[in-house]
Amino acid sequence: MDNVARSEWTRDGPDGASLSHLAHFNGPPNEFLNQLLSGQCAMSDSERGAIVRVTPDGVAQPLAIHPQSARSSTPKTWLEIASETARKLDASDAGTVVIALTDGDVDSASTSNAPPFPEPPAPPGDPLNHPPKSRHLLTIPIRGTSTVRGAAAFVIASDSHADFQTRRERLELSMQLLALYEMRLTLDAREGDLRQLKVAMEVIAAINSHDRFLSTAMAFCNEVASRWRGQRVGLGFLEGRYVVLKALSHTERFDRRTQLVQSIESTMEESLDQDVEIVHPASPDARYVCRTAAEFSAHFGPVSVCSLPIRPQFSTPDDTAADSTPQPRAVLTIDRPVDDPLDAEQVRTLRLTCDLCSARLLELFERDRWFGARAAESLRRGLAALVGPTHTWAKALAVLAVAAGLFLTMAKGQYRASGSFVIEPSTRQIVPAPFDGYLATVHVRIGDSVRAGETVMATLEAAELRLQLASARAEAYAETKRAALARRSGEEADAQISDALAKRVQAQIDLLEYKIDQADIRSATSGVVIAGDLERQLGAPFKTGDLLFEVTPLENLRAQIAVPEDQIADVRIAQTGRLATASFPGDMLPFTVEHINPMAEIVDGQNAFSVRVRLQELRPWLRPGMAGTGKIDIDRRSYLWIWTRRFVNWVRMQLWL
Repeated sequence: MDNVARSEWTRDGPDGASLSHLAHFNGPPNEFLNQLLSGQCAMSDSERGAIVRVTPDGVAQPLAIHPQSARSSTPKTWLEIASETARKLDASDAGTVVIALTDGDVDSASTSNAPPFPEPPAPPGDPLNHPPKSRHLLTIPIRGTSTVRGAAAFVIASDSHADFQTRRERLELSMQLLALYEMRLTLDAREGDLRQLKVAMEVIAAINSHDRFLSTAMAFCNEVASRWRGQRVGLGFLEGRYVVLKALSHTERFDRRTQLVQSIESTMEESLDQDVEIVHPASPDARYVCRTAAEFSAHFGPVSVCSLPIRPQFSTPDDTAADSTPQPRAVLTIDRPVDDPLDAEQVRTLRLTCDLCSARLLELFERDRWFGARAAESLRRGLAALVGPTHTWAKALAVLAVAAGLFLTMAKGQYRASGSFVIEPSTRQIVPAPFDGYLATVHVRIGDSVRAGETVMATLEAAELRLQLASARAEAYAETKRAALARRSGEEADAQISDALAKRVQAQIDLLEYKIDQADIRSATSGVVIAGDLERQLGAPFKTGDLLFEVTPLENLRAQIAVPEDQIADVRIAQTGRLATASFPGDMLPFTVEHINPMAEIVDGQNAFSVRVRLQELRPWLRPGMAGTGKIDIDRRSYLWIWTRRFVNWVRMQLWL
């Protein structure tokens, strides 16, 4: 930028406005923007100008308009174009935008593709032929600031490109004043924060030299009264439901029954109940109640009053409400002459001081109380944490854990000894081969029912026996004839010999008849065939006593339960229980313990004792050999003991307890 352009900063415009004083302007932002825009329009001979801010949601808002008469209820066309251009510039990285306007009223604008400046003028020989001035809307983006984010728009009437560029450079250069103003505001704010922090640290240093609560509170009130020119400064702490004044500036002792102390405490309670800073006299837009503060001011003044709640910086479950905001524990009240109230910056500094000193004050307040009060407060906080509205999930889980613990230790369930079982018959009928012979036919299979003495189960070959029977009968007839002939001849001795031989042959006949009768195999008891699959052994030889069939009655079934070694000590005779077979697990079979085998055996890789039980009910589908799980009812014990029994026994074995 050339020196000529820079010199234009300080040049007075048509309305006498100047930009030089804005380099050191310390007024409010709206006044700065109005003066900046007025000076820019005067410096660049702009007809109109506006500074437009673009909000985060994309809405363009005019912050300053020149001249002021340009403001109306109906937005001007050039201002609408400027607002739309500002939104586009905010959403992109484009630079300055120039839009040509019509030569007529500025309210009627055209954004057509017409050239930004008119055609070259007529020859200068004709003094009456001057080119008309064309209007353009110059929009300059404002970037790199946090106060204003948008653009500055100017309506410029110019008849040459060089003149327009000169004005444009002046305006772009003058926009740097806005960034300079914002940096100055930021620097002033930081300097103010540092001043506030310095004051707060000096107060902290003053109270840290004391190690008892009352002396610390008195030092705090005296420091506040000295630095903020307070007539009276009181510090009260919440005890139960009421605020109690603990320290009063420049006052070693005071009586809480006096009207002054009671009025101060009422003013403190008014601030603590609303949990808000109360300043009296209040501003017209204040949204808090300061009736008690007004009464205190009228009775002991008139004075200006300021009360600030003091909260712990690190909240506890008892100090935290549903919105996670620490609840106030103390209140500071200061009064000054009514013509010298605390301004906003002084209130902020006092607020910062209270926040930084709260930890030290609250710690000493809790520590200097007597043992009973500290114990009662700890108990109260513990109960508040237990029944308060915070940490809902943790409390719900704790309640569930306690309820589960009580249920496990107090509630009792049925303790049962369990093991696998097999159904077996109480008695078995063995059907052997009655004589040596060959199997002729088979009439039953395994699982068939038979009736005692009636059902023919199988037949042995008896043809040879019948031939032997015929021969024996012939021989017996012959011996009988010889005995009769001997008696007719008087030979009694030979007759007796023949009678003896006839009896011997008769015995053989009886034996052969018995064997032939036994050739049809029958069972002596009724029941179900559980052994004897002989259909594939037709014609096979059998000797006397060989097993042919095995029959068991279904009315006397029993079960053998294999109880593990760690549970057998609890099993007794006559205990009851139920069986669940693998075939019908939903149909439980009740039983009674009959006998406990004293000798252990290996079942499924572990020691087990066989417990014989008698079934109390039978089912039509029940068959010997069915297996499942049986449970013997021992007694009722706590669920905790039942579910931890195996683990406790394992620990005892490992630790030898």
